[in-house]
Amino acid sequence: MKTIEIDDDLYQFIASQTQQIGESASDILRRLLIVSLTEAQAPAVPAAKQVAKAAVEVAPEAAAEKATASAAAVEKTGSVFDFISPQDLSAEQSVVGRFLFILSALSRAHRGDFAQVLEIKGRNRLYFGQSEASLLEAGSSTNPKPIPNTDFWVITNSNTTRKKMMLTEVASKLGYSSVEVERIRDLL
Repeated sequence: MKTIEIDDDLYQFIASQTQQIGESASDILRRLLIVSLTEAQAPAVPAAKQVAKAAVEVAPEAAAEKATASAAAVEKTGSVFDFISPQDLSAEQSVVGRFLFILSALSRAHRGDFAQVLEIKGRNRLYFGQSEASLLEAGSSTNPKPIPNTDFWVITNSNTTRKKMMLTEVASKLGYSSVEVERIRDLL
């Protein structure tokens, strides 16, 4: 097996094409490339290039409107399962690492709604904040860490059960069904 480096946006595109849990990036690419080849009976043209070519053929104003509409549609219909692969999750050695990874994936899937996490609080403590200082001020021994690729911070010194409860509340706030909430919680 060979290892290749790809940009984050390409990886997110590949992950968004997942059709079943546990499907590897290789399986997804193989499926996409075989479909392209059988449909066209010609050399495969990646879907991203086809979209880019179509956008060039449209008037610049219309292309900008379409791009904005497409981005908004992705934000509203995203699912955390499009952003989490078993390989990436298993690469995280610690519970805190997996916790931060899952929160980051939830943020990418729900960019416009993720700020709702700021409403999730304990009896005497904040769980999420927009800065390290805000969490440090709210309690002692919080060990705040930034959620990767976001402007949010989360406390990490709580036990695994509390982290699972926090994930449960985040997923519920973001509109996941009870079955999906359980799957997200169990990723930890």
